Amino acid sequence: MSRSGCNSNTGRPAVRQDSWIARLHAAGVPDAAGDFRRIFRWACDTGMTASGPQIRDEPNALALRMLEIGVSARESRRPVSQIIGKREFWKGTFKVTHDVLDPRPETELLVELGVQEPFGHVLDLGTGSGCIVISLLMERPNALGVGTDVSEKALRVAGENAECTGVAERVNLSVSDWYGDVGGRYDLIVSNPPYIAEDEFKDLPPEVRWHEPRVALAGGIDGLSAYRAIAAGARNHLAPGGRLLVEIGSTQADGVRSLMADAGLESLAVHADLDGRDRVVAARSPA
Repeated sequence: MSRSGCNSNTGRPAVRQDSWIARLHAAGVPDAAGDFRRIFRWACDTGMTASGPQIRDEPNALALRMLEIGVSARESRRPVSQIIGKREFWKGTFKVTHDVLDPRPETELLVELGVQEPFGHVLDLGTGSGCIVISLLMERPNALGVGTDVSEKALRVAGENAECTGVAERVNLSVSDWYGDVGGRYDLIVSNPPYIAEDEFKDLPPEVRWHEPRVALAGGIDGLSAYRAIAAGARNHLAPGGRLLVEIGSTQADGVRSLMADAGLESLAVHADLDGRDRVVAARSPA
């Protein structure tokens, strides 16, 4: 049977993988082996931090306990990022809890598009973990940002991430229902808003349906309610020629583009992610 890489050279316990991975397979976890590796590294690092290196190949008891906790949680389909408490996104590592969405790789497209033009002030609507606005500020050392969310718990996570990434002094995180408590104008507005329609919830994977905050997912009956609010207030909060970038569900491009056009925004464009699915709608305020 295969064994892990934990041994006396690393201070990590040698553990047989097969039975653990089989448990994840039996629970329906899509990438059982990959998820096991992430949980395993976390458990080993936790064991080393608390107990120090081990002698020869003797297992670290704390690491094994943490591995059991982590695998059991993954069997319940809790996302790995919630189990280990973090997720790599763009060029940083972000704290993740059950109060925020797990940052997805496809959301990095918002950052990629955002940094294609200069900006001095950026607004992130529904900031969650803060990964988008923080990543943008990491790329623009002289820029200032605002991140809003209706969830105070999410904003506490975003605040910790801002501190850890060194941008806390350049970002203001505040409770707001979209533009409700937002003043000023911005060169760039970004958002990954809730866009799951009511009848789509039953088809979501358990990781999302059971463990991620519904307020960050539910987009109303048709999935477009957040985009209506974002589009309606955009021109009042964008500087002349300022840009709006929003993540969308793969079937929502036409609907979101229409909402932006009705709101008087220009230069409408749809950008696909690496899998070729429509992912971001971009627009611009009239100059």
